[in-house]
Amino acid sequence: MEYSCVSLLIFWMSLLCFLISTQGRWHHHHHHTKHKHHSHHDKMPEISAPHEPSIALAPEPSGPPDDENSGVSTEVFDVRKFGAIGNGVTDDTNAFKMAWDTACQVNSSSTIYVPNGFSFMIQSTIFTGPCQGGLVFQIDGTLMPPDGPEEWPKNNSKRQWLVFYRVNQMSLQGGGAIDGRGQKWWDLPCKPHKGINGTTLPGPCDSPVAIRFFMSSNLTVQGLKVKDSPQFHFRFDGCQNVHVELLHITAPALSPNTDGIHIANTNGVQIYNSVISNGDDCVSIGSGCYNVDIRNLTCGPGHGISIGSLGNHNSKACVHNVTVRDSVIKVSDNGVRIKTWQGGSGAVSGIMFGNIHMISVRNPIIIDQFYCLTKDCLNQTSAVYVSDILYEGIKGTYDTRSPPMHFGCSDSVPCTNITLSDIELLPAQGDIVLDPFCWNAYGELETLTIPPVYCLREGVPRSILDNKDMDHC
Repeated sequence: MEYSCVSLLIFWMSLLCFLISTQGRWHHHHHHTKHKHHSHHDKMPEISAPHEPSIALAPEPSGPPDDENSGVSTEVFDVRKFGAIGNGVTDDTNAFKMAWDTACQVNSSSTIYVPNGFSFMIQSTIFTGPCQGGLVFQIDGTLMPPDGPEEWPKNNSKRQWLVFYRVNQMSLQGGGAIDGRGQKWWDLPCKPHKGINGTTLPGPCDSPVAIRFFMSSNLTVQGLKVKDSPQFHFRFDGCQNVHVELLHITAPALSPNTDGIHIANTNGVQIYNSVISNGDDCVSIGSGCYNVDIRNLTCGPGHGISIGSLGNHNSKACVHNVTVRDSVIKVSDNGVRIKTWQGGSGAVSGIMFGNIHMISVRNPIIIDQFYCLTKDCLNQTSAVYVSDILYEGIKGTYDTRSPPMHFGCSDSVPCTNITLSDIELLPAQGDIVLDPFCWNAYGELETLTIPPVYCLREGVPRSILDNKDMDHC
């Protein structure tokens, strides 16, 4: 009996040890398997990625590091990872389109990176939004179009090169360059003075705007060097909240229609701290613009800063609340100009030109309501109404081929409330001081001017007082 009890005890102890050993081995095996599952999952993209179709894969973010002080994480997409070559000859258009489409789908902030040391040739292209998040187009290299009209693809528009359409919260920036390669376009026989014996000949004349923003908002353009556009360098149409700063725009003085920055139907515009030298207007402001602030520009050679031309083809034009200040205009055909066609309607009002230094400018201050590109424009009774224009602190020298101040207003719709304050304009050469010119212009002098202005009429004309619908913008 005692032997049986001892045997039974040994049996139960052996069974217990067996169960404990088996549980330990199962637990160790389960833990090891779970650990291996995580490692396998972490390596999945590395294993499977090479077997995916290349067109379905977005390149991994690359390029310059994030700004550690910004506190904002951004994905950076180098155009070279999408196949761009950057030798100035190979067509890199598709690579840029793929980079745009990929960055545009990122929910957070993203950057398209154009690296320094490369020149990318791109065909006429429209980059379309809206994008999922804010987007930075960082240009540190060089962008260029095909070289001239003969190299331009037949099916591509010859009126525009790079277009940004319906984008929001975008910044076009960098230390790189945009080379418009405009010389062969300027040499077309249809361009002014490029035909036989200095004439202009009929024929195809469309030339592309270099950079165009259309129906876009919350835009920043800064830091770039842009040169030799076939036509306008920048154009903003139907945009709002535009900030332009630290641009350097250059084209030869005789290059036709190479406006630096043109805006139309655009509001909330700031153009600051830039240098523009070209063959046409430094900045031109078209119809539908308001709340425009231009500050600290250096313009010239060129055609100065213009509001207009407005009212062409008997159209209605409205521009108001524009300020141009703290700027230099040099060796230009015009300084600050308002130009309208006869036969138009609408109004220009609330304009301030202040603290502007002129250096050998042919028409430092000019309102021209008889603007015409030929000599056969007919007189018309309707006109854009120009009123509430302030000129303050306009000083410097003028080219004596034209009077320093020219107020040529419509016969039927006079300019009113022109105010002059602290104006000092002297001839750039010689001692001949030309008298200002006025035609149907009403206003006042807040201070004495150099040269003296005696031709402004006082008060408001009866024709304006009787026409309650004159300013109907």
